[in-house]
Amino acid sequence: MKDKVQRIDKAAVKNYLLGLQDSICAQLSAVDDGVWKEDSWIRDEGGGGRSRVLVDGSVIEKGGVNFSHVFGAEMPASATQHRPELAGRRFEAMGVSLVIHPQNPYAPTSHANVRFFIAEKEGADPVWWFGGGYDLTPYYGNEEDCRHWHQTAKSACTVFSEDFYPRFKAWCDDYFYLKHRNEPRGIGGLFFDDFNELGFEQSFAFMRSVGDSYSAAYVPILQRRHEIGFGDRERQFQLYRRGRYVEFNLVYDRGTLFGLQTGGRTESILMSLPPLVRWEYDWTPEPDSAEAELYTQYLIHRDWV
Repeated sequence: MKDKVQRIDKAAVKNYLLGLQDSICAQLSAVDDGVWKEDSWIRDEGGGGRSRVLVDGSVIEKGGVNFSHVFGAEMPASATQHRPELAGRRFEAMGVSLVIHPQNPYAPTSHANVRFFIAEKEGADPVWWFGGGYDLTPYYGNEEDCRHWHQTAKSACTVFSEDFYPRFKAWCDDYFYLKHRNEPRGIGGLFFDDFNELGFEQSFAFMRSVGDSYSAAYVPILQRRHEIGFGDRERQFQLYRRGRYVEFNLVYDRGTLFGLQTGGRTESILMSLPPLVRWEYDWTPEPDSAEAELYTQYLIHRDWV
């Protein structure tokens, strides 16, 4: 057991995640020169984090890139729901989670996270895994953007296995799905969890590949779309569709549930929610409109590459 523990380098994972937060903020700052507000926080039960939020930038209406490293004496219900054998183990969880809500309705919202969990118990081998991925939520669909997003995701996976992209794309499609609306949240990307099948070093390398590819996937899209002209119609549709984003995060998202159940910092956990949103009763888009096209051409399961 001692050798196995030595091969699990928690410090290396933490250092990578802190560097990833810095890198993503720097690359987003090349598009929006707004000021990131940074808060460092301590969790009473153990651990803490570093939250960075940008509000009312010239391009980003609200964005957050958060690092957290928390630990505790017992795994929360959200983590043991699918792994009941982990109940009663002490745990450490660390990760970077981000959401970017642009001002322009033609620029899609994006979400990403990468994370590492380890659960330990006296007299037993540690159980560890990586998880993460990213997904894109357009308001007005664009084929070029979707193909670029998915091609970048595929490239991040293929160096490890030809199987990973189709496998984790399908998992993303299934995960970011609003069952009560019978529709996807967006056009997907990657989602993986409980991942340790390559051993620690290569599983960590795969998580890094996904984390490092996020900026390459998203920043070019933001650069292409943020200056497109729009009016009140597009803005109102953006706010309406943001409601779906809120519904998913509050009803289904595992990260939100884990954060709340472990006594995490509420401001950081709910950072993912957009600053403005609207709901309208029983609304449907006009037939053959750009808004209707989002539903018929983009909010469907598709092979983009």
